[in-house]
Amino acid sequence: MPENSQQGPSFPQATLDLPVAQRIAKAVEHYGEAEVVARSISLMDGRYEGEEFLLYVGGEHAQGILNGAPVLYWPELWGLRALQHVWSDTAISPVLESLKNPAWRVREMGCRVIASRGLPAADELLALTADGTPRVRAAAARALGAVGNPDDLEGLRAFTKDPVLEVRRSAQQGIDALRSRFPSTR
Repeated sequence: MPENSQQGPSFPQATLDLPVAQRIAKAVEHYGEAEVVARSISLMDGRYEGEEFLLYVGGEHAQGILNGAPVLYWPELWGLRALQHVWSDTAISPVLESLKNPAWRVREMGCRVIASRGLPAADELLALTADGTPRVRAAAARALGAVGNPDDLEGLRAFTKDPVLEVRRSAQQGIDALRSRFPSTR
């Protein structure tokens, strides 16, 4: 790909096509872990963190935005996704807030981060049984299986009555995960 004048002189071009985890590792090398977390949270809050940081967290898709594609919710999503690879407890509240984001992809990613980070968010996840997007409900059910406790089993069963098959399957996966984590749970 030809050098793009919008890419800032210090962004390593070879980084653009790396998988997310490797791009975030490169960002940590460049900025430091605390700075990557802080900038990721800032993106989640809708602030701009510069072209170079967008390229680290968004890769080739960020290049598309820098070239004029619609921004939509992508930087918020990328900031959240980065937290799967770099972390500080300062991100807990912003991650929980992401479950209220108007963009369904951001809410879905919020569920994934909650599950991967083991955040205690059962009430917030249970509230998503009423989410209008099946993928969000499915992600919430899986996340609840990862972070919930036996008291959450009944709430998780509510997802098994969902009209969408994918959500019901995810609910069963969540129930199975909860039972696996707490063998005495029925």
